Amino acid sequence: MTAPSSDARLFLREFVRSPLTTAAVLPSSPALAAAMTAPIAAMAESVVPVVVELGPGTGAFTGAIRRQLAGRGRHLAIELSDVMADVLTARYPEVDVVRTDANDLCQVLADRDLPAADAVVSGLPWAAYSGPLIRTIAGSLAPNGTFTQFAYTWSRWAPPARRLLAGLRAAFDEVEVSRTVWRNVPPAVVYLARGPKS
Repeated sequence: MTAPSSDARLFLREFVRSPLTTAAVLPSSPALAAAMTAPIAAMAESVVPVVVELGPGTGAFTGAIRRQLAGRGRHLAIELSDVMADVLTARYPEVDVVRTDANDLCQVLADRDLPAADAVVSGLPWAAYSGPLIRTIAGSLAPNGTFTQFAYTWSRWAPPARRLLAGLRAAFDEVEVSRTVWRNVPPAVVYLARGPKS
């Protein structure tokens, strides 16, 4: 198992190897993980949630999700990189790690007899959203489901980021942008989307 202290080297190596499929050169901070998983914490205790991570990497958000779930519900992680998936599987054996593309989300849920996800937490790069992925995510969510995606503040005004935000607004009834999470390198914001449109 890769130790957490070596995650930065692993991220950098994977980013250099495949910059279009690895979103970051460093793992996300605990502060960003808390902001990304806040909707899970807000779920009622009576809910048995299904949470899906897209592009979990080495698990910066995974640990926060595990704490929020506190042993209840289902936790799936869809990871395309075999290297990252190996790390995640060793680190979090209780998580159902699926080695496939995020566009297969609906099929992954169907294969497990899960009708919908209650929350989707994404660490994917913007390049992943060039096709129908936003609609796929919206279609996989329960009516009151939530989707979170982060964006670095310095690049929020770039065309890919603007297309992502426009896509979220087209696919969801409500999209909120968080305050800047300064305790992340680089600083980031969280897009929180609710109410998937049919």
